[in-house]
Amino acid sequence: MNTMAVGETPKIVVGLDGSERSIAALRRAAALADALGARLHLVAVWQYPSIGAGAYPVDAELFESWARDSIGEAKTKVWGATPPGSLTALVRNGSPARVLIEESRDADMLVVGSRGHGGFAGLMLGSVSMAVAEHAKCPVLVVHDAPVAAKPAEGAPVAASARH
Repeated sequence: MNTMAVGETPKIVVGLDGSERSIAALRRAAALADALGARLHLVAVWQYPSIGAGAYPVDAELFESWARDSIGEAKTKVWGATPPGSLTALVRNGSPARVLIEESRDADMLVVGSRGHGGFAGLMLGSVSMAVAEHAKCPVLVVHDAPVAAKPAEGAPVAASARH
């Protein structure tokens, strides 16, 4: 877990995969970052497909481009054309859970959606959210519900504005 020096800005890492739940996680993280004066670090991870691997040529640039596009689309959905200036982003190849756990080492919080594009529809938690909840090096927020506004209402308590 990150041990912040006095005056250091807190860091919230957000796992994105382009799913509606990951957009909801970004909206929730944006509300928290705004309330806490934290900076956001967006992370999208891509993997080579496991089905048919080796049978067809795989264009790594295409998968990386899709991941990069998912970050761009998420930023547009949450902030339109004006994302915060302190926002940073990372696109990596690898296991989503492993990369997010690595990114949690210098984070103050990790925020993920409860389920992404993979898995089984009836599960409450996806495999990535379960793995990061168990192994991350910082507190983890798993977002289950609908998106919230990126900015809390004027004068609203943080806890009330974060619930929806």
